[in-house]
Amino acid sequence: MILRKLYCSNGFRRRMFCVVLFNSRENATSMIGALKTLRAVQWAMLASILLYGIVGEVAGPVARAVDPALSYLFSTLAVAIVGVIFVVRRTLVLRAAESLATHPEDNLSLNHWRTGYLTTYALCEALALSGLVQRFLGCNLQQSALYYLGGFVLLFFFRPRQPAAVGANIVGQP
Repeated sequence: MILRKLYCSNGFRRRMFCVVLFNSRENATSMIGALKTLRAVQWAMLASILLYGIVGEVAGPVARAVDPALSYLFSTLAVAIVGVIFVVRRTLVLRAAESLATHPEDNLSLNHWRTGYLTTYALCEALALSGLVQRFLGCNLQQSALYYLGGFVLLFFFRPRQPAAVGANIVGQP
């Protein structure tokens, strides 16, 4: 039997103000579901980055001279995106993973962990999209490929990992 308690803040009965607290076994199941979802999203986004490169070459305009200020703007944007990716990883993903390792039943940490991964993936995708935008503005493949490659590599290496104590908890349960 799965125990489920519903707590609402300040007596509000609207769904957005309610928090559902799960027992440890149900949270472990939701952790596995979150991992499967994140892995599916990651692979779909990796495939979309490959499609960006193909679409940029097939449907993109002929390469022409582009204003250097535009290249500097996209380079600065890319550096900022990579910086934000590492900040999000440190503030959301790593802290939530530490919390989940010690308190696997913490649903709020699980949501922060999942949100951190999805935000990281969206930022990696934005990096690759800036390469596609550059390609449609007239840059050549060599200039755009750096953005595709950067987004792809970051997205590939930031695969979701299950916090260690949660995995041990799942195996040890009867």
